[in-house]
Amino acid sequence: MPRNARPDGPARSLAGKAVVVTGGTTGIGRATAIALAGRGAKVLACGRGRAELDDAMAALRKAGDDVHGLIADMSRREDVVRLFAEADRLFGRVDVLVNNAALGAGSIAEDGDDDWEYVVRTNLIGYMACTREAVRRMKAAGGGHIVNVGSMSADVREVGSSVYVATKAGIQGFSESLRKEVNKHGIKVSLIEPGAVGTDMQPGKDTHEAKAESGEMLKAEDIAACVIYCLDQPSRCDVVSVSIRPHAQEI
Repeated sequence: MPRNARPDGPARSLAGKAVVVTGGTTGIGRATAIALAGRGAKVLACGRGRAELDDAMAALRKAGDDVHGLIADMSRREDVVRLFAEADRLFGRVDVLVNNAALGAGSIAEDGDDDWEYVVRTNLIGYMACTREAVRRMKAAGGGHIVNVGSMSADVREVGSSVYVATKAGIQGFSESLRKEVNKHGIKVSLIEPGAVGTDMQPGKDTHEAKAESGEMLKAEDIAACVIYCLDQPSRCDVVSVSIRPHAQEI
């Protein structure tokens, strides 16, 4: 049996697929972009900072050949439009969108109006705006796949995280309804809801590795592997939602 064969039929090949990854310069997005490039996908990753983009692109170029980066803020409608215009220029299509760009946030009672509104624009409205652009292209092409990276916070709803929870609960509902809307166009929608992951969003960066080893925290690469799993299924299979938690995380 060939190395990449499956007992129930051939896996979908990611080689040559045109993929847009938002928040693709740090954390989960960066790990996902690298994993996709390593599978032969054409990758366009975006992020807000030049230093982070340059660092991510150096890693992406080691993983794949057709990789590109763009500075863009997903809270800004004009940047979303510019991101997909760049995908059109580079690839002529969008086969896969990985919605990942997100910010941490606390309580509505503590964050200033500008702060929590910016988080909502990034975490939720940004996902919706990117999805709108992707769906237009995928409908014309006759199919595609949207992967939304959410959070366990949509269900756990921790005290002191009301703004963040609102955005992740919104992504959960959006993903479930969206799948029903676009299914008839051959477009898949997968929602991944991780538990604690060792990224910049989590405090105590110097302890992340130890917590991953003890099973208290996931690594960004674990979520990237989950994204690949969702994308790699036969056309008859939809991975609708995945909850992925560290082994030692009880909630």
